[in-house]
Amino acid sequence: MQFDIFKAKAPPLFGLDISSSSVKMVELAEASAGVYRVERYAIEPLARDAVADGNINNLEAVADAVRRAHKRLGTRLKHVAMAVPTGAVITKKIVVAAGLRETELEVQVEGEANQYIPFALEEVNLDFQVIGPSPTSPEEQEILIAATRKERVEDRVAVADLAGLKPLVMDVESYAQQSALELVVHGLPGGGKDQNVAVVDVGANVMQVTVMRNDQSVYTREQAFGGNQLTQEIVNRYGMSAEEAENAKRSGGLPDDFEAEVLRPFMENLSAEVQRALQFFFTSTQYHSVEHILLAGGSAVITGLDEVVTSRTQVTTTIANPFATMQTSNRIQLKRLLVDAPSLVVACGLAMRRFDGA
Repeated sequence: MQFDIFKAKAPPLFGLDISSSSVKMVELAEASAGVYRVERYAIEPLARDAVADGNINNLEAVADAVRRAHKRLGTRLKHVAMAVPTGAVITKKIVVAAGLRETELEVQVEGEANQYIPFALEEVNLDFQVIGPSPTSPEEQEILIAATRKERVEDRVAVADLAGLKPLVMDVESYAQQSALELVVHGLPGGGKDQNVAVVDVGANVMQVTVMRNDQSVYTREQAFGGNQLTQEIVNRYGMSAEEAENAKRSGGLPDDFEAEVLRPFMENLSAEVQRALQFFFTSTQYHSVEHILLAGGSAVITGLDEVVTSRTQVTTTIANPFATMQTSNRIQLKRLLVDAPSLVVACGLAMRRFDGA
């Protein structure tokens, strides 16, 4: 067992996000106090099924993609922050006495972890973070415990090692996403204060909905719906291979009826899934409203999707761009970054770990 999911400030690093469809890298620098600059980023597609359900099935194929992405990134940095999938991490908030020393906290955390982790402690990576004083008692403090199976961490470390990189930080995808999106939420009317903001992350196979309120996640849910459904529909309708469909989806060149017959129904289905997710949120929490929806993930860039979701849910919807308030180096193509931004949210949050405690 090791305490190493959250790490303290480390040497300069960049963010490396491994999803089921691609490898994404982001390097940030500090332009001035509290102002970030996007130095460089890279996206490299992954072979189908090399990663599925957050499991790395083909270490060599993923390491090759990471190597290619790093070459394209063109950085001298070798240290990386990575993340394990949210679904692979068990988290629990506990309340302990305030003022405990680190070693005393570790003993308490292990005791708590023993009670709720369904496998032996020697099989897990375990860590904790002090959230702050308990809202109900000044003599107590809240601690967040996070635990994941060791192989989830070890596989990602192995990929980085094979690609010649040095993993320094192992985060959780949802926390990295949250760090990046706090920048977006603070740009909403009223700084997003006391508002429920639903983050809809549409991946290849899974749509993850997280509701944030005052920089805290108050609800999360996964639904089996993703961009691969659009790819599959293109394959079925136009007789393309999966790779051809994926490329056509990104670069265009599809038949004239694509928009009306394939794309529009996909957007309507996605909007219905978002509406369903919001209903689940309302019925399972004390909240009855969502003030804003942010679309993230590869499918978020579909032109007009934000309008279709707004129309269906009656909630203002925008595309998540964590770089909107950042400066950019002259090697960044702004038009391209705008398109890629929604799929770079996790990588951006990981890149921000460079500035922890700064």
